[in-house]
Amino acid sequence: MDLPALEVDVETLVDELQELAKFSACDEPPPAVTRVVFTDVDRQARDYLKQLHRAAGLTVREDAVGNTFARWVGSDANASAVGTGSHTDAIPHAGMYDGTLGVLGGLEAIRSLQRGGFRPQRSIELVMFTSEEPTRFGVGCTGSRLISGAMAPDTLAALEDDAGNSYDQARAAAGFEGEIASAVLEHGHYTAFVELHIEQGPVLEQAGEVIGAVTAIAAPSTVAFEVTGQGGHAGGVLMPDRRDALCAVAEMIAAIEECALQSASPDLVATVGKMEVHPGAVNSIPRRVRFTLDLRDIDGANRDRVLAEILDQTNSIAARRKVEVESTVLNADPPATADARVVQAVRQAAMSLNLPFREMVSRAYHDSLFMARIAPMGMIFIPCRGGVSHRPDEYASPEHMAAGVETLALTLAQLAGGRPACT
Repeated sequence: MDLPALEVDVETLVDELQELAKFSACDEPPPAVTRVVFTDVDRQARDYLKQLHRAAGLTVREDAVGNTFARWVGSDANASAVGTGSHTDAIPHAGMYDGTLGVLGGLEAIRSLQRGGFRPQRSIELVMFTSEEPTRFGVGCTGSRLISGAMAPDTLAALEDDAGNSYDQARAAAGFEGEIASAVLEHGHYTAFVELHIEQGPVLEQAGEVIGAVTAIAAPSTVAFEVTGQGGHAGGVLMPDRRDALCAVAEMIAAIEECALQSASPDLVATVGKMEVHPGAVNSIPRRVRFTLDLRDIDGANRDRVLAEILDQTNSIAARRKVEVESTVLNADPPATADARVVQAVRQAAMSLNLPFREMVSRAYHDSLFMARIAPMGMIFIPCRGGVSHRPDEYASPEHMAAGVETLALTLAQLAGGRPACT
């Protein structure tokens, strides 16, 4: 098909990203952002986005957990839609581009097609997914897990935050009503789904390329560990007699790192990013330690082999140090492969714009990982400075954002079908 001419208003996009960043509970000013799902600032950000969606002539609806859908109705309103979008929640002290570019950039892609006079055959639907980050409930991508059928509604409803509030209670307090099960989408709701995102890594920047056409998304597994030893006064228990839970955990973390370094797959990564020490006093031997492991790979079988090795190692360390260890696998999701048709549409869009691009994998996981269960899926990456993400100094240049929006818009146009403006 003939691709439409585009006019991306990147200045407005930057202004909207900066305005969205103001909805934050962070104790630092923007661009530092803290925006946790179902909090006051999360609700305020949602209201701002819905205003922008309606101003663009999009039809807006929210489901029972707050997934927000903004639809540009196509000439064949009954056909499966083309989906795009991402998330706007942010971990504590994060940046202003992760996820938000896929939402506001998706909106600008639609507006640029509208300005260019394009008329889609299939509807194009922009999605803001609830709670991509695991900050509050310990599990990421709750909104996309639910609508794709990857998590049972009852399981989601029972998740609890650190204050003991269930997911069901929190979403109701935020004003979202109805049966959680009603949010599950049918297969065929989307004919394709494509997400625009910053890379969150250095590959594109280092290669001097602008667009990444994602071919696969790594499979995440999250494991919670609890190690219990014997506490006591720091001055009263001699070293040979100690059963220090924290010392055992330190050895376990080193073993986890070694297992990852020895992995047969170069794409496997392992991270221990959260730890709680009890009782947490300077002069008290740690009695109990809880920590989490984030393990991911685009090769699901290799990830599972490494996880089994890690569990063997932690059990062995616990036995030798005379402590107890319990492990709970919170999730072990399969990897996702991008659809060849969507990848080709991204490649065609980048080539038509004369943008340097490459095909690449995503080692971070995204809502698209779960959307792949119900629709042909793809992702578009743009560079972020230094590969930095989940930090206040996260940054994507206006030029790269404009290129990403243009690529997304032309990809959506190909997938939706339709006609450019008459010339």
